[in-house]
Amino acid sequence: MGRVTVRRPVRRISATGDRRRPDALAAEEPLELRVGGRALAVTMRTPGHDVELAHGFLLSEGVIGGREDIAVARYCDGVDDQGRNTYNVLDIALADGVPPPDTGVERNFYTTSSCGVCGKAALDAVKLRTRFSPAEAAFAVKSETLSALPDALRARQKVFASTGGLHAAALFTPDGEIDVVREDVGRHNAVDKVLGWAVLEGRIPAPGHGLLVSGRASFELVQKAAMAGIGLLAAVSAPSSLAVELAEENGMTLVGFLRGDSMNLYTGDHRILT
Repeated sequence: MGRVTVRRPVRRISATGDRRRPDALAAEEPLELRVGGRALAVTMRTPGHDVELAHGFLLSEGVIGGREDIAVARYCDGVDDQGRNTYNVLDIALADGVPPPDTGVERNFYTTSSCGVCGKAALDAVKLRTRFSPAEAAFAVKSETLSALPDALRARQKVFASTGGLHAAALFTPDGEIDVVREDVGRHNAVDKVLGWAVLEGRIPAPGHGLLVSGRASFELVQKAAMAGIGLLAAVSAPSSLAVELAEENGMTLVGFLRGDSMNLYTGDHRILT
């Protein structure tokens, strides 16, 4: 497995002086995802939890609906210049009877760590219809419980603490318990990893969980939550206009600027108890 962090020398200039020291950087490497031996997408990610990433990606793209839809996930031979396996190629075999991905799911070029929908082969494939309606999620959480979650998330961001260069996503319960946290250089990858964890744990659809992200709430993150049947998405930063529109269309609760004891409720404020 690739390294999660990389040590590099750095020259640090500050008011206290000029010195050289080692610095920890968040690793970023490509992952080629194949389905049935056919290349589907390449994403730039932080190595680790790749099987979860694949499951979450295929869920959010509408290819699978649960863990029973995947027969096996295995790394393929991908070697560096010294002949060592890079673990950067993952092949998924779908279960019997599960249709292969539509051509609209294919990425014509790689997905960067900042883009979750780049390179889709068809524009109408950008907006997907979920098989698990988030509008039916009877999820509700107290505002004070929600306010405490960003600090709880930060406390569990171990790699961020050493690098300062990763996004995080978490699934939490109505009483504020965080069930899983994943970090990645790509915010969409972090979400795919927590959704993939839920797939592998047999917790999809996930109407009893909320999704928390450490950055902004973009269109693709709302879409991923909707594809998992999650009714509430909370973000530390701002949402985009399309994210708000999509959340409202799907009957979801979208919270932005979740900081300290304040937050903005953009849609579905009935799920926030005051």
